[in-house]
Amino acid sequence: MRYGASMKETAGQAQFPGGLTLKEAAAAIAAGDRAVLARAITLVESRKPAHRTLAAELIDLLKDRTGQAVRIGISGPPGVGKSTTIDQFGMMLLGEGRRVAVLAVDPSSAVTGGSILGDKTRMTNLAMDSRAFIRPSPSAGTLGGVAARTRETMLLCEAAGYDAVIVETVGTGQSETAVADMVDIFLVLLLPGGGDELQGIKKGIIELADILAINKADGDNAPRAKATASEYRAALHILTPRDAGWHPPVLTIAGLTGLGLDELWTKILEHRDTAVKSGAFERRRRAQQVKWMWTMLEDRIHARLTRDPATRARVEEIEAELREGARDASSAVEEIAGILGV
Repeated sequence: MRYGASMKETAGQAQFPGGLTLKEAAAAIAAGDRAVLARAITLVESRKPAHRTLAAELIDLLKDRTGQAVRIGISGPPGVGKSTTIDQFGMMLLGEGRRVAVLAVDPSSAVTGGSILGDKTRMTNLAMDSRAFIRPSPSAGTLGGVAARTRETMLLCEAAGYDAVIVETVGTGQSETAVADMVDIFLVLLLPGGGDELQGIKKGIIELADILAINKADGDNAPRAKATASEYRAALHILTPRDAGWHPPVLTIAGLTGLGLDELWTKILEHRDTAVKSGAFERRRRAQQVKWMWTMLEDRIHARLTRDPATRARVEEIEAELREGARDASSAVEEIAGILGV
């Protein structure tokens, strides 16, 4: 069935891809139907206005089943071993009876917009386990390496019964504020090393971290990893923590072998418990709702500028005039604001 062919509304019941109504799709997702969940995420990721409306209605039907999962953001530089660590960490959580969803964001090409989407090949154990759900999505140039609809996707996974949702970011040096603003715990993975490596880490991402973990801390790397952890512990004392009642711990782990992952999970639960008791958990969730509102509003404005062919053509003309030096940015903003009626 063509994707758009089932997008008709009949008697107030919008149709979901695959011949289901939205209510039937919501019930299937709540029952843990992975196929329907995957189609729902595709609906959420669509740029078509009609699909976005349906996605919003679907999430509204499921909202009472969301909000209970442990939301974990994981970042770090390329090569630090994020996918390998998530694979082992996720398997450990499955062994404890949890259900794990991984939202793995792949970098998109700046030229073609395409992405490799290869995280399933790097998380071989989780990919083969029916208790886990891995969804690779292209970042499409989104700041912070977060897919445009990661928040909505996270809610759908929670509604489907996944009680640990892990968001893996690209970690290519862009601001990671976006992912920190949608999760409960922001974990930054780092490589063993000190001196120049320590100085080269952006202060901003360290300030966002709730937990730091030095990865690949086994074998010959173990002494260097311990030394690096000590340096970061010392450096953290001069930074203001995100939450007054929590000082970010620095751990040493080995994602490939699983070393230290049990302690990592203990710290994650300890952070959640501390945040709940202090009220920081609820404050962070509410602040995230405000930021989510502004993100969606900005997205809606951008969609209005690109949806109508005449408007899109005029905006492109304005961009060309700016590049040619024929006008200034202020007058361009005024004209575009006039088009939007704001």
